[in-house]
Amino acid sequence: MVERADGDLACLMFTSGTAGAPKAAMLTHGNLGANLRQNMATSGKVVRPDDIGLCVLPLFHIMGLNSILNLSLYAGATLVLQERFDPMTVFETIADEQISVLVGPPTMWAALSQVDLVADDALKTIRIAVSGAAMLPNRVVEEVAGRFGVRILEGYGLTEAAPGVTRATDDGTPIGSIGRPMAGMEVRIVDAAGDDAYIGDEGEVLVRGDNVFAGYLDDPEATARAIDPQGWLHTGDIAVVDDDGFVYIVDRAKDLIIVSGFNVFPAEVERVLNAHPGVVESGVVGVPHPHTGESVKAFIAAEPGRVLEEDDLIEWCATELARYKCPTKIDLVDEIPRGLGGKIIRRELGA
Repeated sequence: MVERADGDLACLMFTSGTAGAPKAAMLTHGNLGANLRQNMATSGKVVRPDDIGLCVLPLFHIMGLNSILNLSLYAGATLVLQERFDPMTVFETIADEQISVLVGPPTMWAALSQVDLVADDALKTIRIAVSGAAMLPNRVVEEVAGRFGVRILEGYGLTEAAPGVTRATDDGTPIGSIGRPMAGMEVRIVDAAGDDAYIGDEGEVLVRGDNVFAGYLDDPEATARAIDPQGWLHTGDIAVVDDDGFVYIVDRAKDLIIVSGFNVFPAEVERVLNAHPGVVESGVVGVPHPHTGESVKAFIAAEPGRVLEEDDLIEWCATELARYKCPTKIDLVDEIPRGLGGKIIRRELGA
């Protein structure tokens, strides 16, 4: 065994780069260890020594490294590593190895929910099902629960927090919520003035604790923007909290679209579009507009063989959204560009 201090650098993990070029986040042994302890100290469903997990994420992704591999080792559980994600292979491995813990991004769960050639009890051994790394569509939660009888619990984190910040810990968590903060860390939701936001009001998520990273490699300016003098990590993610303390992610602050002075979060529009029966997935961005400053533009991938009319989709949005939030232009694409964890890379959506 090699002795290491908490402050020693353990790894360099590159951020997803959804809002710009990826940066190398410096995570220490203390950061990684703290997040494992925070996870295990949180009440509700946690990994046990008798669990058998399955990892389909690469270990150069912080979720695969710390939230799956290291957490399994820390808990004394068994972990099966799968070289690459293939839905049928996942189902076969679950059956062969009696997998009880399955953690992955929304894209994994969406793919599993669409596999036809498996029995409805194919996930009967799963005790803990977790989604993270990107926003999980409610439709996927409902489809997996309705067909397989398994409730997917959603978590939230980021590379700079090693990564876990909040997670749903039991089936009673409202669908769409990322749960409550993990034990042993501080989480705030603040308004534009830096004050704590009121319940139900949108604000930026701030995190403080031993899990917060040591900074970006050779980039002190970016580090200073991310961690303030009081040690709060400014995540850039917008969220709201309800009366029961459950947190809901709204969107990335940098993705905000401003139409005639009104805020439009792309994720809200995407949720409405994704609920359309002919839409597989969607991506929304803001584009310049001579009168309103910006307008909403959407890109959608349609169900195979389905013909969708732009006007019909805009009217679909109008039944759920204020008019200024509705797309003024919708383009059909083959797929929505996503990073490794499933987050939409909006800069790659053509304007």
